[in-house]
Amino acid sequence: MIAPAPFSSTLAEQLAEDVTERLVRYERVDTQSSREGRGTPSTACQWELARLLEAELAEMGLEDISLDEHCYLFATLPAPGGRSPDGAAFGLLAHIDVSPDAPAEGVEPIVHRAYDGGVIELPRGGTKLDPATVPGLAESAGHDLVTSSGDTLLGADDKAGMAEIMAAVAHLAANPDLPRPPIRVGFTPDEEIGKGPILFDVERFGAPCAYTLDGSDLGELQAESFTGSEVVVSIKGVDVHPGSAKGILVNATRLAGEILAALPAELTPERTEGRQGFLHPVEVRGDAVTATLTFIARDFEEELKRQHIDLLRGTAERVVGEHPPATVEVTAAPQYPNMRDHLAPFPHVMAHAEEAVRREGIEPVKTPIRGGTDGSQLSAKGLPTPNIFTGGHEYHSVREWASVQEMAAAAAVLVRLAGVWTEQG
Repeated sequence: MIAPAPFSSTLAEQLAEDVTERLVRYERVDTQSSREGRGTPSTACQWELARLLEAELAEMGLEDISLDEHCYLFATLPAPGGRSPDGAAFGLLAHIDVSPDAPAEGVEPIVHRAYDGGVIELPRGGTKLDPATVPGLAESAGHDLVTSSGDTLLGADDKAGMAEIMAAVAHLAANPDLPRPPIRVGFTPDEEIGKGPILFDVERFGAPCAYTLDGSDLGELQAESFTGSEVVVSIKGVDVHPGSAKGILVNATRLAGEILAALPAELTPERTEGRQGFLHPVEVRGDAVTATLTFIARDFEEELKRQHIDLLRGTAERVVGEHPPATVEVTAAPQYPNMRDHLAPFPHVMAHAEEAVRREGIEPVKTPIRGGTDGSQLSAKGLPTPNIFTGGHEYHSVREWASVQEMAAAAAVLVRLAGVWTEQG
């Protein structure tokens, strides 16, 4: 029998039970967003968790609580002794929705105490978490782990971050002797479909900077993200009865397949890592008359991303051009920028986070995000927003899991972050 893993501090151990209970409670509320949804939020189910959070914030005694018509929830934890006339010193953000990339209805979280280091066989869906193939799992022996039951995602992205913010704020509110400036709290919809920051009112939020709790590995801090675009390839073929199709039919779906086959295999997510970008076909729809390929283009440099889009455009135009009179149109739309350049003028924001992580006894690990967070767009909108770890892993899949020890450490980092801001401003 393996010994339970220690916590990063006494404070983290104190916060662990609250973080775990909140995660399990929040996970049971379906908040899956939809790429086909119209309006914000894209799904009505996100309101249920927003209202639950609103009630819990009120119970903690937070002020200025507002849930607007688009499901953005803001609140203020004032400094001890009353609200500062200078406004909130920093903000804490997490997103309400979970990914549409895996089933998310009927999540049943399971807490595995003192994980023994072996294969975890979940009760549904035939899902197994094997430390030989799941990154980070072997190193988490002795941790208390939270998983789904195997046929849905867990939703730790981003309900782990949400639980950590709520646990940290509750602890600060209950202990007014702890140093803290005013803190703004915000929960947003539709991050997973890239729409979370679109209607985020930076002025109404009122903080000069913020932190998203939307990372993963212990100690991870991120001030750089991909820059991303969506690229849509629309193909129009030539239809005719298949019995008399020779020399006339140009099948749009076949052309879509040719385009996919002609793209370089090394420029895909499954072949890239680190600072390498990619082109990723996320959806293929079509019939003999029309076909649509939807890609996401990603890189850390805007120029390299543009080169990926140009490659896709050139490939599509060449393939379809060999089959007249079929036609193709390629359109690209920006989704989010690399937040690096927008954070660079505010080095103290990241420095304070590093100091808080060190005070928790953890060495900061600064990594670029191979993706985007709300902070990517919010930083560009004038709210500098780096990203902090949550202890969640294998996001967007039925293999998703979270470490209680790492979640508790993240919540403790937030409590210490309040102290750093109080001291250093």
